[in-house]
Amino acid sequence: MTMLAIAGAIAVLAGAVAAVAGFGIGSLLTPALIPLLGTRLAVVAVSVPHAAGTALRLWRLRDAIDWKLLRGFGLASAAGGLAGALAHGWLSGTSLTRVFGVLLILSGLAALIGWTKRVHLSRIPALLAGGVAGLFGGLVGNQGSIRSAALLAFRLPPRAFVATATATAMIVDAARLPVYLSQSGAVLRENPLLVATMTAGVIVGTLLGDPVLRRIPERWFSRVVGVLLLALGVYMLTSGSA
Repeated sequence: MTMLAIAGAIAVLAGAVAAVAGFGIGSLLTPALIPLLGTRLAVVAVSVPHAAGTALRLWRLRDAIDWKLLRGFGLASAAGGLAGALAHGWLSGTSLTRVFGVLLILSGLAALIGWTKRVHLSRIPALLAGGVAGLFGGLVGNQGSIRSAALLAFRLPPRAFVATATATAMIVDAARLPVYLSQSGAVLRENPLLVATMTAGVIVGTLLGDPVLRRIPERWFSRVVGVLLLALGVYMLTSGSA
């Protein structure tokens, strides 16, 4: 029961963070489950609450999606997510998690010093960024943070930023979830209460975080995302997953 309570609390926090920044569910929940399930199965278990929270967030922000950006960036992320899901059973692990943590720290620092405001990605770099984000999502269940780091270069308003990031995440989830279920679906059947608790927590957190997003001034939004990227990077380097 202690593990359920911890997982539920982290899920609420993860849902709230994702509602504000467009990422955080996989980044927070996956490391928490690794001591219990191992890296590969933790990614699979988190994929269900991740998909549920993403779907709810997408519905609430559907009017703010940047469809032009989504068509390129989102589809590239889906392709990367599918490739990562197919490979995650033999590539994911401690070294990859550490590399990912370093990337998040660098991305967070770039946002805080304003570097992302001076960069505008053209079509090809944007497609590459989307593909890399999706690949990480398939491998370690944490595509949202690196995707958000790439999206900062497009200077979207806060709601459009989160809505487009969320729509991209939904495409990635649709690409990778069937692969996870076919490869390791047993972990969901063996831990139904854990998965249900995390899913409920993510939904509650999403509902709590949505009003916060509406109150963040646009001029501060990239700094908020930068702080969250930096914090998640440090968390991944220092948690049990590292």
